[in-house]
Amino acid sequence: RAPGPLPGLSLFGVPGLGLPPGAARPKLGVVAEVLVRLQGVRKRYGTTVALDGVDLEVHRGEFFSLLGPSGCGKTTLLRLLAGFETPDAGRIEIGGRDMARVPPYERPVNTVFQNYALFPHMTVEANIAFGLRMKGLPPEAIREKVAWALELVDLLGLEKRYPRELSGGQKQRVALARALVLEPQVLLLDEPLSALDARLRQDLRVELMQLQRRLGTTFIFVTHDQEEALVMSDRIAVMRSGRIEQVGLPDEVYERPKTRFVAAFLGRSNFLPARPHPLGAETPLGPLRLKAPLAREALLAIRPEKIRLYPAQGGVPARENLVRAVVEEIVYTGAENQYYLRAGEVRLLAYTLNQDLQEPGAEEFGYGEEVLCYLPPENLVVVHE
Repeated sequence: RAPGPLPGLSLFGVPGLGLPPGAARPKLGVVAEVLVRLQGVRKRYGTTVALDGVDLEVHRGEFFSLLGPSGCGKTTLLRLLAGFETPDAGRIEIGGRDMARVPPYERPVNTVFQNYALFPHMTVEANIAFGLRMKGLPPEAIREKVAWALELVDLLGLEKRYPRELSGGQKQRVALARALVLEPQVLLLDEPLSALDARLRQDLRVELMQLQRRLGTTFIFVTHDQEEALVMSDRIAVMRSGRIEQVGLPDEVYERPKTRFVAAFLGRSNFLPARPHPLGAETPLGPLRLKAPLAREALLAIRPEKIRLYPAQGGVPARENLVRAVVEEIVYTGAENQYYLRAGEVRLLAYTLNQDLQEPGAEEFGYGEEVLCYLPPENLVVVHE
């Protein structure tokens, strides 16, 4: 992406706050400016290693997600950036400045917490204005910035309400406004959507993504929800046991996972042990063609939606990587059918979209039916354990 907010531009009349409404989202590129850098960061709590030598770079203006299961270290990393914890080793830089001796209230960051942490005795307006008052801004400037923030998060008309009078989505917007009104270089978000119901979460993640695009502020977003990370992020870091397993664009991490953990955590995958074969790989399903032959024993992964299913007795053109299997279970999800298949001693999972069965080529398979599974060579990915 290009470096962040353009100087002199304003949003809703407030100077210095990002790109103008409707501006195109900047693209990541080789010249993207590094705003946040972690080098060899370690953190231990007693005998528990929370972070084990983390190296990471986040670009200015980027929506960056830390994705992983509970206990992987993503929230600890966020707390180190915010200054709520100190690393046992390593270096943390924001804007080229070493944060080692910088207290939380002097760091160019702000945090949106999972529980929002709103002051229950303050109105929406007072919650948003709190940090500005602590900075000693004059009343007129505070009123202007609070009005901007209320409009930004679509809360105009609710400024006199108290948190107990708000819905979960409205509370989340107040927390966002309170953080953004202070104009941080980096906004840290610790699973801010996790307390909401599924439908509201889907709506608000789109709003959050659009908000970040309009402002150009760097967002570092912690989540355990794979779909959230894929939908919202410019780049994703997948974490496991205090380490970063893989960093990349959403499609890179999903389509080309480097490890079994990434392939299994970010969506679903089928795994096949493999060894070298003239065709590409010898597997429990037989020889399979790959884009490049294996040089040594390895593990192959293929996503369920990449497997194509055909009737066993149909007119399928002869091709390699066709495997016979039997349907053992069918799960209907509305948008797709999930087929649990058995091919000899191997179990496979395949997804098909629920197309109109009147359309040419549409197929639906039944329990116990024999099918042909095509495993495209370009979708068989070598992963490490």
